[in-house]
Amino acid sequence: MATATHLAELQQQIRHRYHDLSKRLQQVAHYVMDNPNSIAFDTVAVIATHASVPPSTLIRFANAFEFSGFNEMKQLFRKNLVEETSSYTERAKLLQHREGEHQSLDTPADVLMQFSQANAVALQEMPSTISSELLNNAVTLLENAETIYVVGMRRSFSIAAYFAYALRHLERRVVLVDGFGGMANEQMALVSERDVVVSASFPAYSEETVLLCERAAASNAKQVVFTDSQVSPLAANSDVCFVVKEAEVESFRSQAASMCLAQTLAVSLAFRLSKSG
Repeated sequence: MATATHLAELQQQIRHRYHDLSKRLQQVAHYVMDNPNSIAFDTVAVIATHASVPPSTLIRFANAFEFSGFNEMKQLFRKNLVEETSSYTERAKLLQHREGEHQSLDTPADVLMQFSQANAVALQEMPSTISSELLNNAVTLLENAETIYVVGMRRSFSIAAYFAYALRHLERRVVLVDGFGGMANEQMALVSERDVVVSASFPAYSEETVLLCERAAASNAKQVVFTDSQVSPLAANSDVCFVVKEAEVESFRSQAASMCLAQTLAVSLAFRLSKSG
C-alpha cells in the first residue's frame, strides 16, 4: 500500500482497511474520520486524550498507513483544510496560526524567492517524470481530433484558456468549456468518439470537471488529462494522463509546470502539422 498523498486517498484507505484494524486502531480511525479539524491543528497529546487512547497508539495508527509518524499524517489534514478555504486571506491566517512552525514569508521578496525556487525545482524534475511516449500519444490524439474540447474550472481555468488559445492559432476546431452561464453541459453536447477532451483539475477537484469527463467517456471521446495523481478522479477515463507535480509554497500552488506542459503540447503539435502539411 502506497502512502496517501491527499486526505481523500487516506480516508478511502481507512474505510477499506477498517475491519482489519485492531480495536484500539479502530477507535483512532473513528476519531480521525469524524474530527479532521482536530487532527489538523491539535497536538498529539490533545488528540490522544479526545480519542481516549495513549499517544503511542496514534503513532501505531500512522505507521499502519505507511507514515513515518503521526505528525506526517497530520500534514494531509492541514493541507486539505487550507485548500478547502477559498479565501486566500483566510488561508494565510490559518497558516500563520500553525503552532511551532516558522514563517519565512514575511515580505513580498520572501514570497517571490520561495515561489521562484519551488518552480525551478518543479520544472527541472518534470522531464524525468513525463515520458516521451505520453507526449507523443497526446500530440497524436490532438492531431487526429475532429474537435478538441478543453475543460478547466476554478484555478485550472487559466490552463484551459491558454491551451484553447494556442490550439486556435494552429487552426484546430476548439471548444473552451468554461461553463459560462451554467452552460457547460450544452457546450459539451456534441462531443463524440471523433473528438478529444483535454481536462485539467487538481485538489480539491472540480466536481463539474469530473462530471464532464464522465460524460466524455460515455460518448467514447478520447481524453488527455492534467492532474496530480494516478488516483485522481480524472485519471480513470483518460487515454493519456499527465501527472503534474506543481510547485507549492505553504499550500499555495503554482501553475508554472502545467502551463509549460500545455505549451509543450501546442508547440509539438505545430511542428507535427508543419511536417505533414
